[in-house]
Amino acid sequence: MTMSKSMHHTAHKRVVIKLGGSTLEGLNEAFFDNFKRLQESGVELIITHGGGPAINRELAAQGLQSHTLNGIRVTNEAAIKVVQSTLIGQVNTALVHELTTAGIAAIGLNGFDNQLIVVDFLDQETYGYVGAIKNINTSLLEALMGVGIVPVIACVGTTEAGQALNINGDTVASEIALAVGADSLLLVTDVSGIRIEDEYQAIATPSLIDQWTEQGHIYGGMIPKVQGAIDCLRAGIPSVQIVGATLIGTTIVATSELLSS
Repeated sequence: MTMSKSMHHTAHKRVVIKLGGSTLEGLNEAFFDNFKRLQESGVELIITHGGGPAINRELAAQGLQSHTLNGIRVTNEAAIKVVQSTLIGQVNTALVHELTTAGIAAIGLNGFDNQLIVVDFLDQETYGYVGAIKNINTSLLEALMGVGIVPVIACVGTTEAGQALNINGDTVASEIALAVGADSLLLVTDVSGIRIEDEYQAIATPSLIDQWTEQGHIYGGMIPKVQGAIDCLRAGIPSVQIVGATLIGTTIVATSELLSS
């Protein structure tokens, strides 16, 4: 994958925040207050988001079936229209409204805006209308961050021919974080990080995560989150955090063994 990267070096800290669909529907005033304080401290922010619950409701309302395979929503031609209209027309606009109401300058974006996210079909026979990211146009993101505006990006990309494709939310977040040289990726969830024997962990490493998973302390929906975090570290993002609405949680740090693998 190629990136349209800016050569301009910034001294500002950059953080990409990924909001999952279930998390989006539980955000409260405290989240936006913490978010605003983070921005006011000089951090440049980018938000990416999914919208699984909203998409599921709309699919059900239209009598369309949906399932996931390997953590990816299999998306047929009818479903991609629902995904596109729901993520861009409903979830994205609602989130931007909440941010601006909280006093945060934000603008909604998707892959079609100035060809922000250009994709190819991931595997059309297997997944249908699902995209693999080919290029991210970071110049648009640089321009917005440069004037203090937070990009809020829905996980919809476009092919060069203009076909909308659904993209896995964790993939969008990690690829954008890499493209803009983010210092950290925050995966905002409905829990405050990794909890082991009723105690939240401030720091975790890939080897500890493997150990905790084998011991059964990490299970269910937390497994794909921690595996996604490890993939991001391996790809070169310095820090990945799994956090709750307070933006405080578990920081997962890379080890020399991970980076050399």
